[in-house]
Amino acid sequence: MPASSSEAVRIAVLADSDTRWKWGALTARRITAADAGTPGSGDGPQGPAGSADPVRPAEPAGFVLRGRATPTARQLAETGASTAAPREVTGAEFLREVRDAEMRGERYDVIVLALVGGTVRAVLQGLADLGLDRRPVVVTGYVGVVYEKLADGLLLRHGADVVLANSRHDADRFRAVYEGVGAGAGSVVEAALPFLGGAPYRPEEGRDTLVFAAQPSVPVTRAERAYVLERLVRHARLHPGREVLLKLRSKPGEHTTHLEEHPYQRLVRDLDPPANFRLVYGHMGEVLDRTDLLVTVSSTAALEALHRRIPTAILTDCGVREVNGNHHFIGSGLLTSFDRLDRGETPEPDEEWLSRQGVASDGGYDSAFDAARARVAELLALPELPPISPYYTAETAPGYLPGILARHRLDVTAPPVRDSGLRRIVREAARGAYRHGVQRVAPVVRRLGEL
Repeated sequence: MPASSSEAVRIAVLADSDTRWKWGALTARRITAADAGTPGSGDGPQGPAGSADPVRPAEPAGFVLRGRATPTARQLAETGASTAAPREVTGAEFLREVRDAEMRGERYDVIVLALVGGTVRAVLQGLADLGLDRRPVVVTGYVGVVYEKLADGLLLRHGADVVLANSRHDADRFRAVYEGVGAGAGSVVEAALPFLGGAPYRPEEGRDTLVFAAQPSVPVTRAERAYVLERLVRHARLHPGREVLLKLRSKPGEHTTHLEEHPYQRLVRDLDPPANFRLVYGHMGEVLDRTDLLVTVSSTAALEALHRRIPTAILTDCGVREVNGNHHFIGSGLLTSFDRLDRGETPEPDEEWLSRQGVASDGGYDSAFDAARARVAELLALPELPPISPYYTAETAPGYLPGILARHRLDVTAPPVRDSGLRRIVREAARGAYRHGVQRVAPVVRRLGEL
């Protein structure tokens, strides 16, 4: 552990997409520093009143997994999570770096795993197998609204020292799952989404901007996505004095956390949108700075907007369904339809629902990470950390766990692959061909199969 409170904690963040990199990098700062505020959050140098005072943080060492969803440099920069670009690695290369860092006397004290559940479980196994003199404190969690695979995702994450819940609602659900299967729930710590912040909403004279926060896989079908796009364009025509912005997370060929089979950029070619309708990219916080109404199906951007008291609407046009994720907003008061938005109606959020969802628009966000910081500081102060003990083992899941571990192939004993310039070029070409096949060829093949 660090020698004193003035010695920096060394943190590593391993992510597998742009959105998880954003969550992981910002979480790393918030859980290891008394000064845990993001730029513009208003936290001072001493941190919010009552916060824990652990050791001083270093800039997290960033790593992104090489794979289907590996983000581009543009996507990483757009998150605004760090000034330094993370290093692209395989899972085995990351574990090798953790092992070699200890041998260099530069041991990582904390590792934040911003990954899907199966990868978290594989990395936990890899860390346990390294046989380090002192292993790092392992932290994981979710990048946003948890609306699917709750039990599976949580049980795959079990074994981490800290499993962050983004709200009281999630913390209750997480503990219920762990306790319900007889696993320890002591790792669950209530916190909040680390990227909430920004100035409270202030209307501006002459400004009227509706922003639709797009998601790569919600809604999923081409017909539903074309419907949403057509309704946005129709809304722009009905309200010529309103700017209607379609906020996109990725450009064609780029991948995010989920596969985008029918990008809006392609679907809009079939329409003739008016001048007050535009596609936009960029940091969500900056887009929200000029937003007067945030509309989405179930994007986490809704929570960012609600935190800032920006009027927010959750669409029901394609149904209130688990596959859409908007069932999470039942009871929020935010569910509405394009017909109502076209008439000028704006939903009003339910304050009790907001409080349980960790939105903390009343100022409570300043202390949202106190418990997590205290828990990490407590673990760092232990003379020795307990062994990693996941719920899924060869005894509890012999028909499931071996496949999870085999898919990740985290063999740190294999010699590292030298990444020459030619190898990088070939890899990028292969990745481009894969994306072309997934996003262009595969949909055509599926359509032909339906004939």
